[in-house]
Order: sequence, then structure tokens, then C-alpha cells
Amino acid sequence: MTRILQRLIYETQLTNHLVRLQFGPFNSTTQRRWKKPAVTAQTRLEDRTRDLKLDNLMTKLHKLKLILSLHDLMSTRRRGPFVSVQIMSRWSNIVGLNVPIGGFLRKYRHVFNVFPHPVQRNVCCKLTSKMTLLLQEESNVIKDMELDNVKRIKKLLMISVTGFLHIHALRLIKRELGLPDDFRESILAKYDDFELVDLEIVRLVGKDDIDGDLKVAEVEKWRQKEYTEKWLSEFETKYVFPINFPTGFRIKAGFKGKLKDWQRLPYSKPYEKEDGFRSSSRGGIERFEKRAVGILHELLSLTVEKMVEIERLVHFKKDFGIPVNFRELILKHPGIFYISTKGCTQMVFLREAYCKDFLVSPNPVYVVRRKMLDLILLGSRNTRELRSQREVNERVGGDDRNHNRRGVIKDDFVISILENFDYNDNTNSENGEDDDDHDDNDGCKT
Repeated sequence: MTRILQRLIYETQLTNHLVRLQFGPFNSTTQRRWKKPAVTAQTRLEDRTRDLKLDNLMTKLHKLKLILSLHDLMSTRRRGPFVSVQIMSRWSNIVGLNVPIGGFLRKYRHVFNVFPHPVQRNVCCKLTSKMTLLLQEESNVIKDMELDNVKRIKKLLMISVTGFLHIHALRLIKRELGLPDDFRESILAKYDDFELVDLEIVRLVGKDDIDGDLKVAEVEKWRQKEYTEKWLSEFETKYVFPINFPTGFRIKAGFKGKLKDWQRLPYSKPYEKEDGFRSSSRGGIERFEKRAVGILHELLSLTVEKMVEIERLVHFKKDFGIPVNFRELILKHPGIFYISTKGCTQMVFLREAYCKDFLVSPNPVYVVRRKMLDLILLGSRNTRELRSQREVNERVGGDDRNHNRRGVIKDDFVISILENFDYNDNTNSENGEDDDDHDDNDGCKT
């Protein structure tokens, strides 16, 4: 009897599981319960309002990043300022290039100079003189801004809760901060304001004796300007942040009131000592999150181009004392920050610092990098300089066709090799020596 009852129960459960209610004329009024969709950082990232200007800028910066990565690999070669294209084709996976290297090099003719090797006759590549000068100018500007870099590192150490910073975290954003490659030796070990506690940890000496001007955040300067120029009350400007929503942002009902209350909410500022917050109260959590927003805002303000990769911000969590999800925090404030997913990475921008795709207050490092970007965006267009250079090459090759079939390119490193060939031929003819006795000296060591 029990077996029969168990079998009946199993069959009823199986039929209830298999039979599904389908839409039809007799069950059109049947209600079905739907689960509420989960709101996570991934869904907010997909549903966010896009800023096309910043996305296009990120796409252009990705091209610059690829070219600089190729330059770093080319500079490690010991044979000279040029590299074989065959060798560069092996670097595609290292750099992250998903197109053939030959087409990529010919696409940016203002950056790369592709030419046949005068001896081995293989295709080689080197940077153009314009790009080389811009790279040298960038390094010179960074050296001239050494005192500004010292102030930036001091500010980051002052934000730190313990007064310590991991050097590997600074190394990850050295380009964003405008630091030189050897900043550990040229800045941290040079100035007495810093003390290397360990190989990868730096400490600020005399944290309490720092000048008061360094303890003023960039948003505080903006608040003072708003207070004096727009005649606003101190209550309205004491804890506010500049808000700039992207075009097409939808403002829901009650959003303005919540934003107004959040702007007036007091919090511990980045350079102030953090007060303990009560996690049981809602106001305590909101104040803690607003402090994290202030620290992130100050970190982006200290960068050269006012943007940082989100993955590299994680290394500052412990030192800054903000154990929060940065992506979730950034997506909650679309009027202050913006995340761009273009270029195979997630980059956070400071919205107030940009007007369309240009920096509002440019600095010398940004100006040089913008020149590099403009040179890259020229692509393979024929400018006057390229045309004049081509005409010179054709004229030289036509005049000296009987003298040298390879042709001589003006202002190129190949000239010395070809001149050695001509010099050896002239000396051999004057001495009356046979060319067969000097076959070992005709080659060029590469």
C-alpha cells in the first residue's frame, strides 16, 4: 500500500513538473510571477548612459598605447634603432595586436618608417624623426616637473591611513601620474621627505609638519571658487561635488531630491583623519562612501590626464582604508565619474576635467601626449612633408642610379653604410688591388 501511494505521489509531481501553462484563449487572465531583476555592477555597467566623446577618445588612446608598447620592445634591441618586421610579427600577442603587423605599420606612416635593409634586403622598421622628438620632449618635460611629482607623491602618502604606500602600486600608475621610469631612485631615494622602509614600501617623513597648502584637495579649491564667484551660501558649497551628467541621462522621479541630500551630507575629507563610522546606521555608511568618493576624486585630480584604469585602483584599497567595490562606487555617481570600456580595458574618467574629448586645464605632459595622438590620427595621409620627402628620394635615386642602385636617403642612418662602400671601392681602384682579395670587408655587421 505504501509503495502504491509513493508511486502516485511521484507521478503527480512528475506531471506537475512537465506540464507547463501555455498562453491561450482560456488562460489569458492567468497571472505569472516574475522575479525582480538583480541590480549589480555588471547590469549598471551595461545600462549606463554612454558618453560617445570619451569613448572615442579611449579608442584613440588605445592605438597610442599599442604604439608605445611596440616602442618599448624596439628599444630593448641592441643592434640599432631599427628592427626587422619579421621579428615584430612575433610581438603581436605580447602587445595585444589582432591585425597583421605589416598593415599596422603602413597604416601609421607618420610614426613608423618601413624600409628595406641595405645589406640583408629584409624589411625593417624604425620610428620617424617626429615621433622620436616627441618621445624625447615628453621625457624632458617629466624631468622638469620633478618638484610637481614630489608634491603628488606627498599628497598620496598623506591620504594613506598608515602613512605608507606600496611602490608597486605607484609603479602601476606611474604614466598616469607623470612619474619617470626610475622614480624610485630619482625621487624617492633622492629627497629626504621620503623614507624607504622596505624594498617596496615608502613612508612620508614628518607627516604632521607638512605645509597646509598640500592638505587642500582640488575639490576644495572648486568649492571656494563657487562660494566667492556665485555668491552661494557655505551650507550649499561645503560638501558638494561638481556634477556633470552625460548627454541623454535620464533623471528618474525623486532623483534630484536624493542628490541634493547627498550633496549636503558631511563627510571626512581625504586629508583629514577618518572618524569611525557606524555600519549599523544608514548615515554612517553613506558618509563612508562619500569619503571614498572624495579620495577617488582627489586621486584622479592628481593624475596628468585625469583618468586611471579601474584594475589598478584596487592596489590602493588597503593603504587608503577604503575596502569598497570601486566599480560599484563609480557607477553610483555618473555625474562625477565615467567608465569607458573601449580599448579592451575599463578606464575611469573625471567628468568635470573634460570638455568633449579635451582636457579643460591642460598641462605640459598632456600637451606632448596630445601631439603624439594627433600624429597617430594622421594615419597614412599624404602631407606636404611626406610628399617632399618622396620627391627627394625619387630625385636622388634617379640621379645616382648608375652610381648606386640602392639610392641614398637624405638624413638617414643608411648613408654611413653606403659611403663606406664607395670609399672602399675608390681605395681599391687607386691601389690597383683585386676586389676578390677583399671580399671579407664588403659586408656590414648588423
